[in-house]
Amino acid sequence: MKVIFTIISLILSIVINAQGSFSKTINSYILDETRELKIHIPDNYSNDPVQKYPLTIILDADLLFDIYVSNAILFAKTDNAPEQIIIGINQHKNKDRYKDCSYEERNSYPIPSAQLFLDFIQNELISYAAKNYRISNFKTIVGNTLTANFINYFLIEQRPSFNAYIAINPSFAPEIPFAIQDKANSLKKMSVFYYLSNGSYNSAKKNTILKATATRLTDIENNNFQFYSDSYKQQSEIASIGQSLASSQAFIFKSFAAISKEEYRNNIQYLSPREALEYLEKKYETIAYLFDVNLKMRTQDIYAIEGIIMDQENGDYLKDFGKMIQKIYPESPPR
Repeated sequence: MKVIFTIISLILSIVINAQGSFSKTINSYILDETRELKIHIPDNYSNDPVQKYPLTIILDADLLFDIYVSNAILFAKTDNAPEQIIIGINQHKNKDRYKDCSYEERNSYPIPSAQLFLDFIQNELISYAAKNYRISNFKTIVGNTLTANFINYFLIEQRPSFNAYIAINPSFAPEIPFAIQDKANSLKKMSVFYYLSNGSYNSAKKNTILKATATRLTDIENNNFQFYSDSYKQQSEIASIGQSLASSQAFIFKSFAAISKEEYRNNIQYLSPREALEYLEKKYETIAYLFDVNLKMRTQDIYAIEGIIMDQENGDYLKDFGKMIQKIYPESPPR
């Protein structure tokens, strides 16, 4: 088994390095020390001097970075997510993750060194990313166990610092599940995506807490809060990391992906021609609004609604449909 993991790690390392990932050390004024980062820049970054990219910050980067990046590359190449700028913070050297992310048992607040680490991410790391790279307004943060609890401090602020939160097997501070619930209910002007994973490999106590949290968050009726959870059975905690990082990206970037058979079946097939056209236009407006990506309407999405327009009407909307296609693809022949 150890040999297998070594081979997988080697393959991932080759793939990641080939895709523009590198290590960097930065000096932190807030932490009064240097910190090691891993940074991934998309392949197409230099091809378009205007395009912006969602920013993802990975805690526990020593463990999570390569797996997240390999999934991000796969999702982008299959057009299921935008390309991302990804910055990981190495925390296992000198056991930094404990001073970075621990909390006070009596009130669930970050300990003083963890508050400094939170300030470092908010006021130095995000600023560093914005100054050096073309990042969009959409930001994701990822954590595992202890660091998966820590990411919630960015959520429960007056205005959340991130749009998406990936909590893998979180070891919640006692009051954090209730703080998440309160924040999820009160969100008004900002869309937040929250992913939570759990599994039978966790202790009975932790499993109970995570299941109860998932139930409460699932029941929240607020369109600004999108929640998805996975509960893995008969899987190891290590195996769940890869599964969680893939599943969470599928969830967060679902609206970016091309129209799937499931989306067509659940949301489109019974629409009128006018409603189908409006659905398609709104889908791309949402992509532009959420991810700050001006994505050209995909031909497969156009074809997805073409049948509705041709089958359900006597041609009343074909002219408008044809004009829309000509505007997007002027090189295509008139339909």
